[in-house]
Amino acid sequence: MQKEYRTIREIAGPLVLVEEVEGVKFEELVELELPTGEKRRGRVLEVDKDMALIQLFEGTTGVDVFKSKVRFLGKGIELGLSIDVLGRIFDGLGRPIDGGPNILPEKRLDISGSPINPYARAYPSEFIQTGISAIDGLNTLVRGQKLPIFSGSGLPHNRLAAQIARQAKVLGKEEKFAVVFAAMGITFEEADYFIQDFRSTGAIDRSVLFMNLADDPAIERIATPRMALTCAEYLAFDKDMHVLVILTDMTNYAEALREISAARKEIPGRRGYPGYLYTDLSTIYERAGRIKGKNGSITQIPILTMPEDDKTHPIPDLTGYITEGQIILSRALYKKGITPPIDVLPSLSRLKDRGIGRGKTREDHSDLFNQLFAAYARGKEAQELAVILGEAALSDMDRVYYDFADEFERRYVAQGEDEDRPIEQTLDLGWQLLSVFPTSELKRVRPEWIEKYFSKLKEAA
Repeated sequence: MQKEYRTIREIAGPLVLVEEVEGVKFEELVELELPTGEKRRGRVLEVDKDMALIQLFEGTTGVDVFKSKVRFLGKGIELGLSIDVLGRIFDGLGRPIDGGPNILPEKRLDISGSPINPYARAYPSEFIQTGISAIDGLNTLVRGQKLPIFSGSGLPHNRLAAQIARQAKVLGKEEKFAVVFAAMGITFEEADYFIQDFRSTGAIDRSVLFMNLADDPAIERIATPRMALTCAEYLAFDKDMHVLVILTDMTNYAEALREISAARKEIPGRRGYPGYLYTDLSTIYERAGRIKGKNGSITQIPILTMPEDDKTHPIPDLTGYITEGQIILSRALYKKGITPPIDVLPSLSRLKDRGIGRGKTREDHSDLFNQLFAAYARGKEAQELAVILGEAALSDMDRVYYDFADEFERRYVAQGEDEDRPIEQTLDLGWQLLSVFPTSELKRVRPEWIEKYFSKLKEAA
């Protein structure tokens, strides 16, 4: 039986300081019993000699300094797991909120997890089809990769996340695929949108949802992504599934971290965020990957809203250092009616070359990507030049590129929320868009691909 303490010395915000404790460990789970008999959970944030600093998940309202009892449970926060988690919806601490029964766990895992040994990592090399051309064609997602989406307030990143969750699949193999979706600090309306979307499309059957709402405690928000990743690790490495983890919104997570840091009176770093923000984010992002000898994998798409659309803000800045690229949503494209408003020029998937080509997507993918990217970049330059000098200053070929940029955005980047494009359709669409150029302009494509794909397209037209 755990020893009870009635030695609460101080309460500050969500924090409780307990004195005269023995054998308490960092991140140990705590149970605090109020005089009314109500029990609240928390965890140990700090231990100093015989004092322990506790953070309560449900807040400290109503806690009596003299009459409340504290018990240290001798273990960290754990998540009970079995294959039955698929199709279920949980709160940010892993408690069912869908009206279904509690999970009968096959095993219980500490949510802190442990990083994958770099020597044991297998290099990501298999294509994941999201059905979204701007990602599959130009910023390809590879199994085991972590590829964040940088968005802005009011942009449709939630709809994009739901579409990826519905449509993502590993091609060419009959392997088990699952989606673990964690939402942090979202509104009730956003949570309801995700739940209804997953249910109405049937995606819920292969998904696990963890929902932390804006009015839930900050400490719960800190636990939510770790709950999701612990679930993903179980499905990937115990059940040999390919798991796509979508985390939204990492900005809300970082704000909760800043709130807790301020309550602990820590010295702030950039913009008030704790100095260990980089380290903390890495403990989340680095839990993606593949392990040699294991069939399963974890692919991660964290979504974050950049405050004031600022890419240099600490959250996107540090995320960019840890992850393998980024997909950036553009407010300018959104205002033009392009959805999803993916800005392909600053977006990047550092592992795309490992996931495309013969036997993965198609042999012409790499050359086609380079040509489309170059043509779109030149088209945007022509449009900027026309703003400064007027369209009359453009050469005939510049005008072709000018029109190509608009057509590329309208037909390639823009697509419906329910439009799931196979990779072949995305690649064929790229060739169709390039058909406005003479063959002499296609300097980034090998002659054999021009002959095989481009020339036949011209003949058919």
